[in-house]
Amino acid sequence: MIIDTTKYAGDFSEDSFWKKIKKFGKKAGVKVVYAALLLFYTLQKPATPVWAKSVIIGALGYLILPIDLIPDLMPGGYTDDLSGLFGALVTVSIFIDEEVKLNAKDRIRIWFGESALSDTDSVDEKLNNKTDSDKQDKDKDEDKDKDEDK
Repeated sequence: MIIDTTKYAGDFSEDSFWKKIKKFGKKAGVKVVYAALLLFYTLQKPATPVWAKSVIIGALGYLILPIDLIPDLMPGGYTDDLSGLFGALVTVSIFIDEEVKLNAKDRIRIWFGESALSDTDSVDEKLNNKTDSDKQDKDKDEDKDKDEDK
């Protein structure tokens, strides 16, 4: 399921983000909250380009929106939110650095406890795989450009 989150940018504000996370974070689960925090902290970085910030704001706006594809209060209600968040994560993964991950993990540790950190590993693995794949593609393109220049 692909969700166009760009139309939800108007629903995002920092205050509404923290209210949603604090109120529904436990119900949403560690993966949803961690993905949201990764995006939030990436949004805060001055070096993140405007286009990436737009993607992030749209995804976080969708998370905040109380009425969405699968209502949040139903069982499995955060599945669509997680899909939107992961779509945004993959899109802006190159801007998610170790500092962002550490900030998000610190918040997870505070809210969910030390044992919850293992639930962040699957998100990190997907991000690392995406970033590694992007680097390999970039290297191939650079090699191709060098060959064409000869």
